[in-house]
Amino acid sequence: MRLHDIDDYADDEDAFDTRRVRPRKTKKSQFARSFEGDFDPESTRAGRLTEHERGRLAAVRESALAGPEPPPGADRWSTWGDGEQGPHPRPSWLITELAAADTELGTLKTGKEAEVHLIRRENPESGRGCLLAAKRYRSNEHRMFHRDAGYLEGRRMRRSREMRAMANRTSFGRNLIAEQWTVAEFVALSRLWSIGAPVPYPVQRSGTELLMEFLGDDLGTAAPRLAELRPSGEDLVELWHQLVAALELLASQGMTHGDLSAYNLLVHNGQVMLIDLPQIVDLVANPRGPEYLARDVANVMAWFRARGLPESLGDPADLTKELLVVAGRD
Repeated sequence: MRLHDIDDYADDEDAFDTRRVRPRKTKKSQFARSFEGDFDPESTRAGRLTEHERGRLAAVRESALAGPEPPPGADRWSTWGDGEQGPHPRPSWLITELAAADTELGTLKTGKEAEVHLIRRENPESGRGCLLAAKRYRSNEHRMFHRDAGYLEGRRMRRSREMRAMANRTSFGRNLIAEQWTVAEFVALSRLWSIGAPVPYPVQRSGTELLMEFLGDDLGTAAPRLAELRPSGEDLVELWHQLVAALELLASQGMTHGDLSAYNLLVHNGQVMLIDLPQIVDLVANPRGPEYLARDVANVMAWFRARGLPESLGDPADLTKELLVVAGRD
């Protein structure tokens, strides 16, 4: 059963629409197939650790329970072995030692659906460390993801019990929704990073927490959102070309961002970076895919045009058509 067979999740009034959608056979893009099976929390909770790694992790955990507290100032030992881990090849800056410790440095962003915190992961033995962004999806205290049924057409969950819990918005079900979206963003980032898309490296996922590469400087100052900048002239044109190239790369995988705007684009060291990707849309399997793509294109082009992007550089309708051709849906 595909996710669009779940009734629409509650909106701001927690109303529930009991209409069903007749199952239909649809094509699936290469990217969509990577989602199948990824929404079973029990199958993903253990991640992709080998038997040797699981045994080692169990020994480390057992030792930690009887062992010392984290180093002074740290909040926890590294959670690297606790869940799904990011794709290979892993960046050289990443700290993967289980002996490392995590220290919370503050909140980077607070939203309706999640909070993003700054964490320093450091190995006290070697002194090596890295900054990470910890995105933590809310579950019980907020009514979230009221638009998720439309975004998630073409994805599947395995268990009807879990689907009923999500539809009825029990405490268990709300946590499943949050975990489902955490998994979706982790899968999307892993796939896109692996093909060279401008996204932060997905370090790991455990439950409803997603650790990612921190886009910012060594002092913890985050890269600015595009909406915060006032580029002009050649700088504006260069950023536009970078964004179009990113949209073309997503389209080549049969995908579009789904909620693209100047507020979920960062500019890090002169490079446009895409963030906030849990609702990424399959242009092949989702019948509303072209609609989401057209909205993505219109949103960002309007922002660039308002800041002086020449009309000769493109029309929203024409760019949308070109991207649909790239996606194989013309």
